[in-house]
Amino acid sequence: MYVKNESVKEINFLASAKCQNFTYQVDDTGIEADEKGKKIVRAGTVYKKDGKAIGLVFADVDVTNGPQPAAVMVEGYVLEARLPEEVSAEDKATMPEIKFR
Repeated sequence: MYVKNESVKEINFLASAKCQNFTYQVDDTGIEADEKGKKIVRAGTVYKKDGKAIGLVFADVDVTNGPQPAAVMVEGYVLEARLPEEVSAEDKATMPEIKFR
């Protein structure tokens, strides 16, 4: 019997236990495949709908085989230094319920 172990590293970017998430469809457009050929949208990535930032992707989402539903955090406190990429001031302005520390 063959068993393949893989470890996953997902950095905790939450600054508090209280947050509000809603489910949205995460698109696979513009996501580049990693060394294993998987397209992963990282937790903490800014989620935009119609070009406007509305929240942060709450957990990693595999969009290798097309768009997938995902939890998007729309309210809560986050540790900005732990996010996968810097959030622009314009995006922060459209997400007033997310507090960056």
